[in-house]
Formats: sequence, C-alpha cells, structure tokens
Amino acid sequence: MQYRALGRTGVQVSSLALGAMNFGSIGRTTQDEATALVDAALEAGVNLIDTADMYGAGESEEMVGKAIAGRRDDIVLATKAGMPMGEERNHRGASRRWLVTELDNSLRRLGVDHVDLYQIHRWDPATSDEETLSALTDLQRAGKIRYFGSSTFPAYRVVEAQWAAREHRLGRYVTEQPSYSILQRGIETDVLPVTERYRLGVLVWSPLASGWLSGAVRAGREIATHRSAFMPERFDTSLPANRARLDAVERLAEVADGAGLTMIQLALGFVTAHPGVTSALIGPRTPAHLRSQLAAADTVLSADVLDAIDAIVAPGTDLAAHEKFDTPPALLDASLRRR
Repeated sequence: MQYRALGRTGVQVSSLALGAMNFGSIGRTTQDEATALVDAALEAGVNLIDTADMYGAGESEEMVGKAIAGRRDDIVLATKAGMPMGEERNHRGASRRWLVTELDNSLRRLGVDHVDLYQIHRWDPATSDEETLSALTDLQRAGKIRYFGSSTFPAYRVVEAQWAAREHRLGRYVTEQPSYSILQRGIETDVLPVTERYRLGVLVWSPLASGWLSGAVRAGREIATHRSAFMPERFDTSLPANRARLDAVERLAEVADGAGLTMIQLALGFVTAHPGVTSALIGPRTPAHLRSQLAAADTVLSADVLDAIDAIVAPGTDLAAHEKFDTPPALLDASLRRR
C-alpha cells in the first residue's frame, strides 16, 4: 500500500480508501459483513474510511462505528453532510443550524467524539461560503472535527471557498472529493488544476465508473451488476453515451490484457497515477470485491499504458457528461440562460 500526505495537512493516508456507501441496505450488507470488510481493508494497509450521513439514512455510519470500535485512533475517519436527511426542509444543506445539529447526529451514530475529516457533500447554493466555513471553523475549534473538506464542488466553487476563507479569516477546506475515472475525465480540465494550486487532498469516488470498469461489463454479455439493477438507464446500451462507454471498455480490456492487468488494476492504477489525486475510494460489497480492488494497491502503470488510455478516452473528456453532479444549473435548465 502506498501512503500520501492528505493535501497540506500532516496526515498520511493510504492510496486506496474504504468507502462505506454499500454498508447496510444500499449494498445489502450485514453488520458482520461490513466488519469483515473493515478488518480485511485495515489488515491490507487501508487507513482511511469514508462514509456519509445519508448513506442508508445513517445506517452506514452506525455500521462503520461498530466495525471500528476499539481501534478508532488507527483510522482516519471521514464523513459527509449536506444531502437531504428526510422531508424537513432544514434537514439538509450547509447552514450553520444544520451542520451543528447533524455533526452531533453523525458522532452519535459513529460512536466517536470527533471525525478526522468532515465534508460538505454538495455545494449548497442557498448558504454563503462565509456561513458554512464559519460553522466548520467553530466545530473544528470545539474539537469535534480535525479538518474539513468539500465534495463534488465545481472548480469555481472551490476557488470561491478558498477566497472566502481568506477574506473572512476562517478555516479552509483541505480536501475535495470529486468523481473521477478513465471514462469520466472532466475534472482534469478544471478541478484538478485548482486543487493542485491550493494543495488540496483529492479523494476520488467512482474510480470504477459505477462498475463499467470492474470487468463485469463486456460486449455480448448481459449486464447484471448490482448498480445496473437500480440504475438501469446508466447501462442501457441502446443509448449513445452507453454505447460509447462500452466501446471504450472493450478497447481498454485489450490494453489491460496486454499489460497483464485486470480491468480493476488498470482503472485504479490510472486514477492514483495522477499527481493531483491522493486516494481512490473503493466501495466493495463483498470480500471478493475487496480482494480484487486491493490487488491494485501497488499497481503502477507504465507510460505506454497511460498513453494507450489517453488514445481511447482523451484527457479531460467525460463520456457521460449528463451524469455529472457539478454541472452549472444553467446548462441543465434553459430558463436560467435566457432573459
């Protein structure tokens, strides 16, 4: 396992991090199974575990808390807040009122007195950077969080938040958590240059592109992955974007075979090769999934392999741009770009 500095902090984290979104009802994972996954990941050298309040409506945090009981100090523990937690209109977002309340809820579910990294799950356009950063700074000074970061922020929002922290003399985000894979390379055009400029740690999610790069999706085979069962439109090969992904996957499989690698090793080796990336978040549901992903822990891709990937999916290209979560609202709603 490789270890890297978490942005400008002094914390060292593993290049593969355990994402806990599949713990509980989302991944149909029991507590014993989740604990076994944590045990195996820690034994392999993983020291960063990432979850969120909204994963299973708090279920993931509860399961992580039970799984790490008795070894909290050996783990860099990260969680997130901001996505809706029920129908109440104020039980979401990045206001001071909600963050102060929800952090206490997360700490209770996790069974800890602090988290190492508290992340704003999505940019909240209804709340100013000053209010959010002020609340996070106070929570940090209270000892409830060690550091704070953002998740899936557009590049310009990362910059705005850094400016606001400086202008109002508040703590700064030290990490960003974007989506990044061989098939979704859009962050290379703007987000990664910005995070490198501000020395932010980058924890990338969906490095296997929702299973497209797991080796389970190939031409001529029925697509029967866990993700395809509840997100069928993302795997409908009658759609142009999905046909483009399938074509890329077939060509990438040839590159992987030629290099003596699995598709998972190729995919994880690609994202961790970028100098702006700190860790790739893996989200296994089963021990077999975890073993196949941990096999990529020390994968180093040659320049020839990286060049071959670039020839298949050009740098900065998203093959499914409509699935991005950081697209400016005006690009999705025509009324916002017309007087």
